Amino acid sequence: MSRKIEVPLSLFIMLSILSGCAARSRQNQQNQRSLTAPAISYLQDSTDAIQTLQTWYTPSTGLYQTMGWWNSANAITVLADYEQVSNSTKYNSVFANTFIAAQKSHRAFLNNFYDDEGWWALAWIDAYDVTHEPQYLSMAESIFADMAASWDNTCGGGIWWSKDKHYKNAIANELFLSVAAHLANRTSGSARIGYLNWSKREWTWFQASGMINSKTLVNDGLGRGRGQTTGGNCVNNGQTTWSYNQGVVLGGLAEMSTRKRNRSLARAAQKIAMAATTLLVDSNGILHDPCEPKCGADGTQFKGVLIRNLALLDKTHPQAAYESFIDANADSIWKNDQGPGFQLGQVWSGPFNGTDAAIQSSALDTLIGAAGLQRRE
Repeated sequence: MSRKIEVPLSLFIMLSILSGCAARSRQNQQNQRSLTAPAISYLQDSTDAIQTLQTWYTPSTGLYQTMGWWNSANAITVLADYEQVSNSTKYNSVFANTFIAAQKSHRAFLNNFYDDEGWWALAWIDAYDVTHEPQYLSMAESIFADMAASWDNTCGGGIWWSKDKHYKNAIANELFLSVAAHLANRTSGSARIGYLNWSKREWTWFQASGMINSKTLVNDGLGRGRGQTTGGNCVNNGQTTWSYNQGVVLGGLAEMSTRKRNRSLARAAQKIAMAATTLLVDSNGILHDPCEPKCGADGTQFKGVLIRNLALLDKTHPQAAYESFIDANADSIWKNDQGPGFQLGQVWSGPFNGTDAAIQSSALDTLIGAAGLQRRE
């Protein structure tokens, strides 16, 4: 004989409300995801697009066709970041091959440009993070030593852009900061202290150099300012606020703040990040560089560098605004700037107008950044 269980009216009403709220919450989440993410996960998008990137890879040189020396370092970084997000070891053989083959053209990954060296140092640090191969970290340390040797008192400090010593600029010094901070977090003892001191010294100088302008955007470098005809060559030269100059410094500051939370570093990074994500965008919040749609061999790489480092900053200092920005740009690439065979374009708001290895790897930085966020949900 079954018994009828009587539920008090107040409890029945409460359960009905809670059930309705839960259903609406689930529906809202589904609606939000359909509006803000591709039908396939960002990781799957990255997997498909990275296979297209690898069609440009040349095993005999360890480099990529259609892109330059420093761009190839960024492509290696893309592979390493993909492995981090996907828990894969698929491209470890590529790292090993490039480590040997690419030195045929540039022994020890050194050349006349200190920024090129910085890109390769960061690439090998990323490869070390996913493979734990000590030779990669040792190479990064060796590259850093060459960069550090260029520090002098011109303009009060900082390293030079090239070994010709004609220009002190933002990107070389930001890379120097980031490599030092990364190495400090992956070494121990006196080596760690040395890298930590270099990162602090670089940031102190960079902040005071004048390269960060009144809008909290980073200009290209130091020289005579616009309209200046006399005086020294150590002021903000007013040249373009390229997207990658806003990005690399974020990665350096994020690494500096991982061991001990530092509010001043966090505030500085946040100001630069918010300036870049609000001032270098179109009305839909999609990132652009002023050279588009024809940015040449270098400029096509820039935007992905900003997104990559913004994602790194978000790991240490999460901000909903950063995450929304990364997702919005990833979505726009996939929806508006995709060609046949998972080719990705340069102008992320679209339309697709061809690609190459540098353009592809830059867009991949954004998809992989979004995949990392999706994984953390």
